[in-house]
Amino acid sequence: MILRTIGLIATLAGGILTTPPPVQAQQPAKVPRIGLLSPFSPSVTARWHEAFRQGLRDLGWVEGKTISIEYRYAEGRSDRLPDLAAELVRLKVDIIVATVSTDALVAQKATRVIPIVMASTGDALASGLVESLARPGGNITGLTQMAPEMAGKRLELLKEIVPKLSRVAVLWNPQGRISTQSWNELQLPARELGVQLHSLEVRSPNDFDKAFEDATRARAGALAIMPNPVFAGNLKRIADLAAKHRLPSIFQLREFADAGGLVAYGPDRSDMFRRAATFVDKILKGAKPADLPVEQPTRFELVINLKTAKALGLTIPPSVLIRADEVIQ
Repeated sequence: MILRTIGLIATLAGGILTTPPPVQAQQPAKVPRIGLLSPFSPSVTARWHEAFRQGLRDLGWVEGKTISIEYRYAEGRSDRLPDLAAELVRLKVDIIVATVSTDALVAQKATRVIPIVMASTGDALASGLVESLARPGGNITGLTQMAPEMAGKRLELLKEIVPKLSRVAVLWNPQGRISTQSWNELQLPARELGVQLHSLEVRSPNDFDKAFEDATRARAGALAIMPNPVFAGNLKRIADLAAKHRLPSIFQLREFADAGGLVAYGPDRSDMFRRAATFVDKILKGAKPADLPVEQPTRFELVINLKTAKALGLTIPPSVLIRADEVIQ
């Protein structure tokens, strides 16, 4: 009896010693990794990326704790994007978030496996990024702007601000698909408004000085800027040149008015980046990009720089001021 008891105790003790503690058996939860790709510099995208992080926080994802983000900026050099996209693929990020059409197309070439979320691309359908808005197919979904259509609305605004306007210089980059689409889209509204367009083709920042000199020689009365990373990455320089050549100017990014441009009108990109976080959340929870319908902007913002207007000797009509979301004094 005593021997049997001793044997039982020894067996139990051996089991306790050979069983690993429950804590050691638990594996740490994998932290999802997001690749944030941008053709711009951190200063241009600061507001948008903070809105994206806030959108993630609202959904329970906290950077550095429950999710990590790899930031890759091309700093206005689109030729760097393929290498940056390839780097994110090598890192095996769970999702790539693309800023505009330029980097979204590069990401699409880099991977057909990793989900890609568009935060604020131009016409995703015309660009070939998705098969349809309702069922995008492939590994891409997210939000797309109505960039070409907005070009005409911005021209209408210029005409409201400068009623006698008859000739508008247009900055556009023939190497950019959305920029080219916007330039083409602008032709009909210009005819309807009785405005003649003067083409200023700019492929790199080195072309700016010559373009503005050309606008002056052509006696342009205002400046319209088509969407393109070359322009978005040089907002202050364009605003300064427009002021120097006394050209009322308009662009799609509110940051342009902040930099001294006269007017900015376009989709609220901060809101679009915030909404992009919902796509990331759904994909991380098992949804397939192909099944998530592409969304369009629901909020637009009109920002007017009155300080610039005063320097140009312009009086902004009350009918325009009352529609402004923000007026910079």
